[in-house]
Amino acid sequence: MILPATLLPAVFFYLFAGMCVACAFMVIAGKNPVHSVLYLILAFVNASGLFVLMGAEFLAMILIVVYVGAVAVLFLFVVMMLDVDFTELRQGVLQYLPIGIVVGVIFFFELVAVVGAWVIAPGMPQAISSPTPTTITNTEALGRVLYTQYVYYFQAAGLVLLVAMIGAIVLTLRHKPNVKRQNISDQVARTKETAMEVRQVRPGQGI
Repeated sequence: MILPATLLPAVFFYLFAGMCVACAFMVIAGKNPVHSVLYLILAFVNASGLFVLMGAEFLAMILIVVYVGAVAVLFLFVVMMLDVDFTELRQGVLQYLPIGIVVGVIFFFELVAVVGAWVIAPGMPQAISSPTPTTITNTEALGRVLYTQYVYYFQAAGLVLLVAMIGAIVLTLRHKPNVKRQNISDQVARTKETAMEVRQVRPGQGI
């Protein structure tokens, strides 16, 4: 059976969207953390398929390369190396169940309110009808917008990430007392008097 060309994108959309939602649910419902990470990778792959259907091939590739190839694999390595006893951690989870139910109910009503009151902006149909010119690629159009209109926001986000990285290094860096470390300022300030020491060694004795 050959599907019509107009129906094929809808079939792939519901396929990718359904798989993405199912995998996202299995991430939080899985008992084994390794399986949860694998479901997370599968959710990223299906989300990248949705980006391809929307014509955002650059975002789809970034989702695969960055999140699947780096972040999710890093999560998998950390979970496998820590070897945490998750059975012991789940023993006291029932005491947080009432709070979780309250938060879930509030979140559900917020989603219902957002979906029920959602109205498309007046200028949005016109913006959709006049997309990016076909003379440039999607990646080039995204780069032009990112480095022209939102360049200051982009630089601010990079600065925040840089500060977070430096803070994480400072908080996790521990100096061991019996390990010799390099001191650049002391090496630069060395003189002949501080770098050399003359000792008189007696015959038959060591230093």
